[in-house]
Amino acid sequence: MMFNIQHVTQYNYDEPVRESVMELWMQPRAAHGQNLITFDLETDPAAQVFSYVDTWGNTVRHFDVPHLHRYLTITAQSLVETAAPPSLPDAVDMNEWEALAGDAVRADCWDFLKPHGFACSTPLLLEFCQAKGVPDLRSLDPLTALHRLNNVIYRGLDYEAGVTGADSPIDEALEAGRGVCQDFAHIMITICRDWGVPARYVSGYLSTDRKHGERSDPQATHAWVEVFLPSQRWIGFDPTNDVLAGERHISVAIGRDYSDVPPSRGVFKGDAESQLSVGVSVRQAFAELAEPEFMRLGAPALAAARRRASSAARLDQQHQQQ
Repeated sequence: MMFNIQHVTQYNYDEPVRESVMELWMQPRAAHGQNLITFDLETDPAAQVFSYVDTWGNTVRHFDVPHLHRYLTITAQSLVETAAPPSLPDAVDMNEWEALAGDAVRADCWDFLKPHGFACSTPLLLEFCQAKGVPDLRSLDPLTALHRLNNVIYRGLDYEAGVTGADSPIDEALEAGRGVCQDFAHIMITICRDWGVPARYVSGYLSTDRKHGERSDPQATHAWVEVFLPSQRWIGFDPTNDVLAGERHISVAIGRDYSDVPPSRGVFKGDAESQLSVGVSVRQAFAELAEPEFMRLGAPALAAARRRASSAARLDQQHQQQ
C-alpha cells in the first residue's frame, strides 16, 4: 500500500523567544518491508536542517532558529510504500521460552529486556496483571501468550485522549482505566520484559480503519510494540486496537520507550509559555505518484528525441533535394 503522510507541529509562544533548538523523529524508516519514497521537511521560521542516525538506526533531524520568533511550525511530508508482514504460525514450540532465556538473545536484545523510563513495573501494574490473569499466560507458548496479552490490554483499558500526557507514567492510565496508544505500548512492553521477551517501542502512524472498530485517533501519531521471538524475529503487536502491526502501520522510529523517540523535542531561550498543537493526515496514495522522476520524464523525453530525429531527417531530405 502507498501512503501520503503530512505531520504538522506548531509551537506558539506568548512572548518572543530568542532561540529554539529542536530534534525531530519524523522520517519514516526504510526497513522491514517499508519503502520510503520521498520525505520533505519545512520549518517556519526557515532554518537549516541537519541529520544524523541514532543508536537504534533512526534518522534524526535537528535545527536551530537563532533569532526572535513568536511561533515555530514544522511540516513533514512523506510518501511511503508498505507491504504486509510475513504470515505467522498459529503457535510456536514451548521450547521457545528456553531459547528466549539463552545467552544469544540476551546479548543481542539486552537494551530491550531491561526496564527503562516509562516501561517499568509498578504495584498497580502487578495488581492489573493479577486481576486479568496475566501470569497464567506463561503456561502457553510464547506466540499464543503474546496474542492473549495483546487482547487483555485492549479489553482492560479504554482508549481516551487527554486523560494522560506524553510524559505520563503507566500508573496514570492504570488508575483511570483508560489512556492512549503510548500507555498501551508501555504496559505491554513492561510485561513482555518481565517475561524475558525482548520488546521495543515503535512510533509512527496508522491509517485507521473505523469500520473494523479501530479506536486510534486518525489525526494523531501512533505507537505500538515489537517483540522478538528467536524463530520469528521481530513481530509487531498493536494493543490499542488488538491487531498485529500490518501494512497500514507506518514505522518512524524504534526505541526502549517513548522518551527515546518523541516526534519532536527541544528547548528555547526566553521567558515565555509555549503551547503545542499537532495535526496528522494519513491518506492512501496512488501508486503512479511514487514513480521515480526519471520514469515520469521518460515519455516526454522520448517524444522530444523523436521530434528532434524527425526534424533532422526533414532537414537532411531538404539538403538532398537542393
